[in-house]
Amino acid sequence: MEIRTLRYFLAVAREENMTRAAEILHVTQPTLSKALKALEEELGKKLFVRHSFNIRLTEEGILLRNRAEDLVSMADKIEQEFISLDDISGGELYLGLAESYQIRYLAQIIKDFKVRYPNLHYHITSGDTEQIADKMDKGLLDFLVLAEMPDSRKYEYLTFPEKDVWGLIIPEGDPLSEKSEIRAEDLTDLPLFCSEQAWNRELKEWAGSSFSKMKLEGSFRLSYNGSVFTREGLGYLLTFRDLIDTSKKSGLVFRPLAPVLETPLYIVWNRYQTFTPIAERFLQQLKKSFSCSCPLSNTVLLRPAR
Repeated sequence: MEIRTLRYFLAVAREENMTRAAEILHVTQPTLSKALKALEEELGKKLFVRHSFNIRLTEEGILLRNRAEDLVSMADKIEQEFISLDDISGGELYLGLAESYQIRYLAQIIKDFKVRYPNLHYHITSGDTEQIADKMDKGLLDFLVLAEMPDSRKYEYLTFPEKDVWGLIIPEGDPLSEKSEIRAEDLTDLPLFCSEQAWNRELKEWAGSSFSKMKLEGSFRLSYNGSVFTREGLGYLLTFRDLIDTSKKSGLVFRPLAPVLETPLYIVWNRYQTFTPIAERFLQQLKKSFSCSCPLSNTVLLRPAR
């Protein structure tokens, strides 16, 4: 199975049309059809259902698409790593980011780093821990930002300078918006939105005996999407402070939880990872920036894993 053939397969899966895929790939349609037929014969499975005007994936095709995306991404990353070995002015950097206002610290470091390495190109993947940690474990990312304690058996890490503060996003004018802080008993039987991961960990521990009376209306991987549902009056969003626009014209307000619930943020890398030159230089910049005074905070703690 060749990487080129997987690229062909992914293009057809994305376009759902053989002609458009062939145009994008700059190959003839017979060449593309022949390659996909050979792939089906090699795997012994039918990958597409062909209709009059489009092509749809079979269940086997969906499985291959999920695997092929990772394989092609890995092949691209390996190719870029070797290209960048001789590039002293830049290279490719791959980062997976959790949601947090503290990402601004990372953005500042990248901004300064790019002054010295103008040919730096960075690729950002965002999502919850499950999504981005999976990519890290597959070798698709150089660095990972997590909103939970990293597994020190697998990762080394640095701690961001602040902690994210939990609170409730409330529609403006709702009775709960009159409160200065939100306690677990205030959330009893209310329709709540939250990431499933945080619901079963931080929030469960914070709520204690009241947790059994709290109702998860819907889970969201991205807080912004949850805020849209909240604005429409479908429920209340539990999330970090400063992630959602709660300005006067937003129609939303933020109220912190009480007692205060805070979550540290970490940037991690695989313990036994072999870095490209640009990734190694970036790591040294991270250690330097995260272990000294920072203009956005008093100090930044450096915590190497043991």
